[in-house]
Amino acid sequence: FFFHAQPAIPDPLWSRGLGDVYKRQFLVILVGIDVGGTFTDFIYLNHETGKTDIHKVSTTPDDPSIGVITGLLELVDKGKLKPKSITQIFHGTTTATNSVLEGKGACTGMITNQGFRDIIHIGRHQRPDHYSIMQEIPWQNRPLVQRQYRKTVKGRLTPPTGHELEPLDENEVLRIARELKESGVESLAICFLFSYLNPEHERRAKELVRGIMPNAFITTSSEISPQFREFERFTTAALASFVGPKVAKYVKNLENSLSQNNITGDLRIMASNGGVITPRMVLQNPALTMMSGLAAGVLGGAWVGEKCERSKVITFDIGGTSADIGIAIDGKCSETDSRSTSIAGFPLLMPMLDIHTIGAGGGSIAYLDKGGAFKVGPQSAGAMPGPAAYGLGGKKPTVTDANLVLGRLEPNDFLGGEMSLDVNASRNVVGELANKLKIDLLEAAEGILTILNANMANAIRSRTVQRGIDPREFSLVAMGGAGPLQGAEVAQMLEVPEVIVPISPGITSALGLLIADLKYDVIRTQFQSSTKPNLHRFNSEFAEMEAEIHERLAEDGLSSNEVHFERAADLRYLGQGYELRVGLGDGKISEKSLQTLWQKFHETHSVEYGKAFPESPIEVVNLRVSAIGQPKEMIFSPFKADGDLKNALVQTRDAVFRLDGSLQNFKTQIYRRNMLPINVEILGPAILLQKDSTTVVPPNATAKVHSTGNIIISLEPNS
Repeated sequence: FFFHAQPAIPDPLWSRGLGDVYKRQFLVILVGIDVGGTFTDFIYLNHETGKTDIHKVSTTPDDPSIGVITGLLELVDKGKLKPKSITQIFHGTTTATNSVLEGKGACTGMITNQGFRDIIHIGRHQRPDHYSIMQEIPWQNRPLVQRQYRKTVKGRLTPPTGHELEPLDENEVLRIARELKESGVESLAICFLFSYLNPEHERRAKELVRGIMPNAFITTSSEISPQFREFERFTTAALASFVGPKVAKYVKNLENSLSQNNITGDLRIMASNGGVITPRMVLQNPALTMMSGLAAGVLGGAWVGEKCERSKVITFDIGGTSADIGIAIDGKCSETDSRSTSIAGFPLLMPMLDIHTIGAGGGSIAYLDKGGAFKVGPQSAGAMPGPAAYGLGGKKPTVTDANLVLGRLEPNDFLGGEMSLDVNASRNVVGELANKLKIDLLEAAEGILTILNANMANAIRSRTVQRGIDPREFSLVAMGGAGPLQGAEVAQMLEVPEVIVPISPGITSALGLLIADLKYDVIRTQFQSSTKPNLHRFNSEFAEMEAEIHERLAEDGLSSNEVHFERAADLRYLGQGYELRVGLGDGKISEKSLQTLWQKFHETHSVEYGKAFPESPIEVVNLRVSAIGQPKEMIFSPFKADGDLKNALVQTRDAVFRLDGSLQNFKTQIYRRNMLPINVEILGPAILLQKDSTTVVPPNATAKVHSTGNIIISLEPNS
């Protein structure tokens, strides 16, 4: 990358880094930081020298901020930077995600209306798995708020305007607050019926509770998600309260550590909607970061596909612990809808990119279950002790060990030579599994990869084939430390014709942080029918929502001139249970714009469900406004074509692949990726080495370096 002040032109000197030229309106030194389950990744971009640098450190699970600061200081020292020269820091965090997944949140309480104490336990008539009699119901089996901490008070609002039917019993609120405080509750969600129409009861209750519990994390459902559907709204507020103290502590620790080390650049944190927000917003609504660490990877993968002129991409991000899958069409990442937005099984009424995560990564452990079935993941060796190959005490076979046994990793060139892998340790742990299975060592190792790849291919099918999307029309962007190792074989299973491997695949999520724009969302429920639309209500509601965003921007010290607004509405046919999101144009809502909206809904419904009902009345459910930072102006430039295939060749040695149903040893060429020329065909099998990942080109496949510096692997269907 090169960063310039306007109206600068591209620098004639080319970096062997990420190979693009950015033109921005101000001089910047940026750092992107992505915390993963095994490694914390850093990317640094210096506008003065055009230098791009990447760095990795082991994640510190007990307090991720320690790893963040350690790695950031190492990066500063490595680049001989002054800490104060860093202008902005973009950070993706898994603190909220892990807190929910592990069930390690705050002791949380709830105050709600009389008679509705058990809404978050009962849920709806739908079960996660309709036909299973042995399923887990997350909100019942592992509740966010234990029943003894759910309290009720008198007070009731009524639709359609939120009129007060019964006043709030303020004395009862004070009594409950004292009781919860004495019980050790450290976080509290206040959730009343119809607060999305009128938040006054919740606001007043929060004021009263704050006087009794000044140090507690207190939130209201109208602050977190002012939308209809009590179960989902209450659960979203409970999630925010459950993770709130932990997220707040992490963000404050990180801010303090940055300040103590004279790193004064603006901190921005990735939100689940694919935008970045201020720490203040995170502290107000921690639920915004539920998918923080995952969203950046999808953005980075979509951007790479766009640079390679691919309009349809599947982003495939494999780290040490998990595989994250997203879909992007024409550079736009797909978003979840109200039917499928969840975290760890809990419904979540928050704008989120549509990301599917499974427990499958380089550290995934292979084992035999109680029935003797051969399985891989979701358990992971993590950062400590890690795979046996790391030599840190790992005693269980992992995906990394299997790749090493099959010769697909270079033991003396892991992390660019900064780390050596123990081949004998890997052979021992995979050999123990092979003995249990009564099969050959190589068969066991290849079996680990086949099971892992099949799990990931099935996960991709759930986001494509099961939604009427043909994956054969897409390119697979393989990223993360392990994505390029597994990407080609997964693509073959899906008959995806090609795989794109980014220039620095292991830090694509960190790159995604840098290209993310500021994004604020406001959502409000407003029921209207297409038979009698009220134009004044539409326009006044949108005006109020945009005014709210302007206020947020001002509080964060940002100018409204730096953003543009996008409008949308959630619509459904009258009588339907769920809605679809449809975009709205700018300007005042008129009869003409509404007719366009109705027509777009029919078209969207036809695409989603295969049929539309033009004669049926349409119901508006929610209105949405997003403020999005002005997109960075980028000038795409050719990658420097000075590589040579002969000079790039490190050695030729054996590696094991399955072809025509049998395992075979293949003479495999090992190349230094950064020395490869562009547009020169590399025949598989081949292995491409670089610091942050290893790319495997299987037999019957070819690879070329694209003019952008990304690698395109062309595939034949797996035989």
